[in-house]
Amino acid sequence: MSDLFADLVGQRLARTLLSAALDRQRLAPAYLLAGPEGVGRRLTALRFLEGVLAGPAGSPLQRRRLAEGNHPDLLWVEPTYLDKGERVPRSQAEARGLSRRSPPQLRLDQIREVTRFLARRPVEAPGCMVVLESAEAMAEGAANALLKTLEEPGQGLLVLISAAPQQLLTTIRSRCQLVPFTRLEPAELALVLSRVEAEGTPPSPDSPELLELAAGSPGALLEHRRQWQGLPAGLVERLQTLPAGDPLAVLSLARDLTESLDAEQQLWLLAWWQVWLWRKLMRPGLLQRLEQLRQQLLAFVQPRLAWEVALLDLAALQNAG
Repeated sequence: MSDLFADLVGQRLARTLLSAALDRQRLAPAYLLAGPEGVGRRLTALRFLEGVLAGPAGSPLQRRRLAEGNHPDLLWVEPTYLDKGERVPRSQAEARGLSRRSPPQLRLDQIREVTRFLARRPVEAPGCMVVLESAEAMAEGAANALLKTLEEPGQGLLVLISAAPQQLLTTIRSRCQLVPFTRLEPAELALVLSRVEAEGTPPSPDSPELLELAAGSPGALLEHRRQWQGLPAGLVERLQTLPAGDPLAVLSLARDLTESLDAEQQLWLLAWWQVWLWRKLMRPGLLQRLEQLRQQLLAFVQPRLAWEVALLDLAALQNAG
């Protein structure tokens, strides 16, 4: 097997499929890298494109150019937020202090840009290359436009990365070569984290809840650490000691939650709280009420009102138990 994927931990099947395609010089028009967040899909896409450009042995020059995003024949597309009519990539939203009250999307105009890019004449590569991150975040119009592009792929290469491939149109999935990714084993997870810490990220003690949420994904664990460290002081303790006999304190907590956390942080905190409550009380009714709250937030119900009603219900449920 090629050393091209030597720094990818685990994922033997993905490595085998892509290495074989490069070795035989038989590339599909489109690939779907499907599996959990944070297990190496992005790294794999970069190494695969390096192999497309330089062959199975790879090239330090091409590796650097791809990592820096400055190859003229590569378009890397990620979901965006809209801010005053401007598209803001997901990776830049937090640094710009953008309010993230709705999930980012891959939009129709982005897919049209993909179509134009794939149709143009490449500068250096055999064909133009496009990577779509979080492909499941496509709006309906964008998905239909992508399907038309996949029906006439031309000489370009399209790589979709998705943590929820079941949300993609069946016709899109059927036109892509599936490359499956899986959770890492505990030893593999520890290896990835040791590499990250060696690069300068200090080790952090992980609670059982964070480890359970990560479920074998080092990237997810690092993200859960970041979310945990970004919570305002005292907020978690107030959730853990929800006062059933003090509705004013409960309403105050709902206010503080919605004023100090954006939509993404609120959804993350809900996921953590579900795990914590289950480990502590193992009562399905509490988890079902939190799941109802999650669906309300995703449906753009007024967040403070949704939290107020849910916290009052949860305080009563815990007291009744």
